Amino acid sequence: MIGTLRSDLWTAAADPLPRMRGPRPLARLPHVLVVLYAVLMVDAAGGHGDPTYSPLAIGQAAAVVLALFRPVPAWWVSLLVMAVGSQTGLPVREHPIYLSPGTPFSWSSFAAALQAMLFLLVALRVRPRALAEMVAITVLVALAFLVGEPWGHHTGAAAVWLVIVLAAAVIGAALRGARVARTQLVVQEEVTAEERARRAVLEARNRIARELHDVVAHHMSVISIQAQVAPHLVENPSQELKDNLAGIRQNAVEALAELRRVLGVLRSADGPADDAPQPTLDQVDDLIAKVRIAGLTVTATTTGEPRPLSPGIELSAFRILQEALSNAMRHAPGASVRVEIAYRPGTLALTVRNTAPRRPAPSSHGAGLGLLGMRERAHMLGGELAAGPTPDGGYEVTAALPAEDTP
Repeated sequence: MIGTLRSDLWTAAADPLPRMRGPRPLARLPHVLVVLYAVLMVDAAGGHGDPTYSPLAIGQAAAVVLALFRPVPAWWVSLLVMAVGSQTGLPVREHPIYLSPGTPFSWSSFAAALQAMLFLLVALRVRPRALAEMVAITVLVALAFLVGEPWGHHTGAAAVWLVIVLAAAVIGAALRGARVARTQLVVQEEVTAEERARRAVLEARNRIARELHDVVAHHMSVISIQAQVAPHLVENPSQELKDNLAGIRQNAVEALAELRRVLGVLRSADGPADDAPQPTLDQVDDLIAKVRIAGLTVTATTTGEPRPLSPGIELSAFRILQEALSNAMRHAPGASVRVEIAYRPGTLALTVRNTAPRRPAPSSHGAGLGLLGMRERAHMLGGELAAGPTPDGGYEVTAALPAEDTP
């Protein structure tokens, strides 16, 4: 118990005071306002007429300013000033027969205003348990100094002081709780966004792997067939050649079987397999025709001499164009789209550029996942993909894929 109190009320670290957003001078505005508030309270206490009020008000104001930087020591200073101030008060004539002591500084409205600000600042920066301990000790000290005084002389003023101080502590604790909850929510949203992006990457890679299965399986099947046919193309092949070709065929068949098992694992969570052949760049015209039917104005140009490319390049290029056109339909309704396919030495360049949308796009969930899939496809092939807004308010996607001629 003693160790907990010592940790909370002596060595405990405090949270930084919340700052306003914006330039540095604006971020310091709360500190300036607190100092100004303390100065005004000291000035008001100086005009009370009791000479004890001014030095005690200065002490409480110093504690308020100290709470901006060291809230726990500031509370101790405030507690000390309250203890001293509870024993002050000049005699005043309240009745025609006797003199009654005036309200001590600690139970005055000036002390209540300064201590309320102090507890508000402390509550914003310390843990609720430490705040509760401070409030409890403060109340016990106040009651200790009120014991033995004539009932009704200072009890009413002390009760008002207590209500004001407790209200400030509760408000500060509520504000701190809201800030902590908001911070935790922001952190959780960031974690959720990272998890969503990570899951999207995995889904994109799984989808690419499933699509490339047919391409790889075709090559493995060709290797198996060629290894089976090769001995018949050579007159009097040696036994060593036959054994080597048989081994090649066996390895190709086994690799093809393992590839099918891997595909089964990838497709297990996505329902039945799609047996349709994978698309190639020869089907881009059909893709553009379907997009035009959906209401998008599309113009397409092809530069360079079209040449056969590897199935993986053809598939990835088609999917990139397909996703870019889908994004244009989704995010730029009414816009005009231009598709450019450029066959360059060793490179296939793709560009999909749309103008500014003519009407607001409907809300869409999972924004950015299509771009993520396109980037995965380009990087998988060792290519590059860039996407971003254009000066006229449109959007452009460009990709450069390494594309050597197929033998």
